[in-house]
Amino acid sequence: MRSDARDNRAHILDAARAVFGEAGLSAPMRDIARNADLAPATLYRHFPTKQALIAQTFTEQRRACHAAVRDALTDADPWHGFQNLIQRICELHARSKGFADAFMTAFPEAMDFAADRERTLRAVAELARRAQEAGELRPGFVVDDLVLMLTAHQGLQHAPLPVRLTASRRFAAYVIEAFRAAPDTGAPTPAVGTTPAARALTHDTVDPTTLLPADLIARK
Repeated sequence: MRSDARDNRAHILDAARAVFGEAGLSAPMRDIARNADLAPATLYRHFPTKQALIAQTFTEQRRACHAAVRDALTDADPWHGFQNLIQRICELHARSKGFADAFMTAFPEAMDFAADRERTLRAVAELARRAQEAGELRPGFVVDDLVLMLTAHQGLQHAPLPVRLTASRRFAAYVIEAFRAAPDTGAPTPAVGTTPAARALTHDTVDPTTLLPADLIARK
């Protein structure tokens, strides 16, 4: 590959990370070409399909997800491994709306990520079994609870990145306490409506209708 072609490919991937990261996978290819300051034809020459572009764009995040799963499974303390896995997944999702969309298989173009999701859910199931046997994880926990948690976590994606990261970490802390067999009374307590994160999430940034299913919005 010629040096100019390599440069163009790198520009496209940088642009895709930026655009998908903030707008999600619904962002059109033309927006990525515009962000990369390249003609759409150049983009399609490197990535003929959106699926191919998505797969390459999130290679780093997929590796991080694999590492999080591996580290959790090899942790000698299953509850510690379980907590770390939740924290790291939330962090990955908060940093990129596009990766969160892909991981949750919300778009047909991201079906390559289904294996990552299944691998993570299998790891959670195994960690949950170990943590429950150790008496640390509440007996009623099921893997679907993690899916429910990640679905709720997507509600943070409309906030700016710094706010997302702060809110995501607090969200993960609350979820971990909810899953703990004996909740810790020292769990974090948010100062609702007083922090920049709370103001951004409750006033200018989030449209409440984006947190409701489409059919409920239609009935209003």
